Amino acid sequence: MTNTKHLLWLLLLCSLSSCHLGRFVWFNYANITDHKIFPYTEVETSDQPFRFTDATDSKLASYLDSIKFSKDDESWNLDEYLDEETRTVSFVVVKNDSLLFEKYYEGYDRDDIANIFSVSKSVTSLLVGIALDEGKLKSVDDPITDYIPELKEGHPYFQKLTLQHLLDMRSGIDYDESYTNPFKHMAKLYYGKDQLGQIVKMDFSYEPGTVHEYQSVSTTLLGIAVEKATGMELGNYLETKVWKPMGMENRATWSVDDKRNRTTKAYCCLNTTAIDLAKIARLYLNKGMWNGQRIVSEAWIDASTTPKLDNDSYQNQWYSVSGIARKDGEELIYSDSISAVQAAEELGYPAFYVDEKEASSGQWHIHYGSNDFYALGILGQHIFIDPDYDLIIVRLGEKYDDSYFRMYNVIRKVIKAKG
Repeated sequence: MTNTKHLLWLLLLCSLSSCHLGRFVWFNYANITDHKIFPYTEVETSDQPFRFTDATDSKLASYLDSIKFSKDDESWNLDEYLDEETRTVSFVVVKNDSLLFEKYYEGYDRDDIANIFSVSKSVTSLLVGIALDEGKLKSVDDPITDYIPELKEGHPYFQKLTLQHLLDMRSGIDYDESYTNPFKHMAKLYYGKDQLGQIVKMDFSYEPGTVHEYQSVSTTLLGIAVEKATGMELGNYLETKVWKPMGMENRATWSVDDKRNRTTKAYCCLNTTAIDLAKIARLYLNKGMWNGQRIVSEAWIDASTTPKLDNDSYQNQWYSVSGIARKDGEELIYSDSISAVQAAEELGYPAFYVDEKEASSGQWHIHYGSNDFYALGILGQHIFIDPDYDLIIVRLGEKYDDSYFRMYNVIRKVIKAKG
């Protein structure tokens, strides 16, 4: 062990003994500045950066400034609310390639990078799609052992585990995603060395493909597969296929497990800026095209953004917004399944189902998946995309709050009404 590793584990143990009621939550100590403590791959910028049209002084932007958020008899506009109540560091709103809102807090500026945590999973998915388009990866149905033969030394189920299983978090690996124990898989993967060496020793709880269970280990394996198939570190592949062709404004880094193995932390640790993440969103809005250049296939974008309701509305490392259909805040209820299905078709949901378990109550709901999709990371890292209104919202910050999506919906409603 290095002195650094000894120190990290000592800090974790000290946190365990000193926190409130003995409850330890390791991600309270993981931080968006962790790119400073891990080795990394440099991701260089383009010589010709793309910039959104600055519309922050437009009439539509002024409507965003007029939004009021209230709590405990206090009221703030959007800027004040973000600054005083959310520990946001970057917040960007883009519509139709026009930048309506761009603010930075907590000492951050436009070019300050931050760890985007699990939003990295969605970027890794993009690179998987590109590698498939190029034929570096042959098929999503290939077993992971075709690309990482070292896994053949582990549990036999590794040879049944496909890229698609990993993309949809259906690996079946016995992996504890818990963020409350410094001795579980998650903390070891984040703070430890030799990711592949850790994974090859893991057992399975289920046969691959049978159970959806969110696990960072799945994305780790996808990243290693891309690295082995392309012969490039994930950060270098990102630079070549995405960062430079798309005119990113700022350098990025992507943390690796250690200086000797240098396998990328594909699940967590791309370190970048909000304004450049907005360009990833723009790529998805434009079905994989970037100013006339094909970056990734339209089929890959569709596969990543069409809701899989039987998979927690999670597909190819992206989430779709889903729920029970409502009108004016009230759930839509139907007396029979045929009426519910007809209503869902008329409402135009890209995916929906009516639950047969509701038949006994005579109250049928529409369980839907919408066109809206998003990437999500701990501490409230978000890319939120509404393709129907060509709307992008990116939030990076130091603390999660369950009110963030309500805030995005308020912003969206104002833009729909005024835009």
